[in-house]
Amino acid sequence: MTTTQPAVRNGVDTAALFATLDAVKANPDLARFQFRARNTWVSGTHNRSTIDGFFGAGQEMTHEQAWTFDADHPAVLVGQDQGPTPAEHLLQALAACLTSGLANIAAARGVNLTEVTSTVEGDINLLGILGLSDEVRNGFENIKVTFTLSGDDPAKLRKVVEQSRKRSAVFDVITNGVPVTIDVNAG
Repeated sequence: MTTTQPAVRNGVDTAALFATLDAVKANPDLARFQFRARNTWVSGTHNRSTIDGFFGAGQEMTHEQAWTFDADHPAVLVGQDQGPTPAEHLLQALAACLTSGLANIAAARGVNLTEVTSTVEGDINLLGILGLSDEVRNGFENIKVTFTLSGDDPAKLRKVVEQSRKRSAVFDVITNGVPVTIDVNAG
């Protein structure tokens, strides 16, 4: 007796997931993507990013809607608290990437999820950012992610989280770094 996977598991369309994997295996060039964000200064430390277009699967594409995200600093850091700090956006990006990957991996492996929550904490010493010490790095000293999951067997859930960590683009960028080029057009 063969068991068929449900078409949707954990909210993931498994048929589309496997079709995507098959298409990329057949044509690895489809895996090349470029994501973009545009940012505009508003005032003080407040700025706004817009995300709408990207290149993927061999073509220019757009999201169904443009997404905007405000960033600012809280008053204690001379901002107006009009949005999370950029560092908090990074923590959110890590949580979101791990969770998205976890959902896909669980669906592909036939693992049922009933709850997934996470808390991401980043410890930072502002002496570096404030230019008060060359001995202190500008970024986080450490980041801790804590997941709470329920669904199938806890051992399966732990394996899904570990595989998500191994495949997370954001985790990779944070832990392995990536070259960043900054071009300046000033007039």
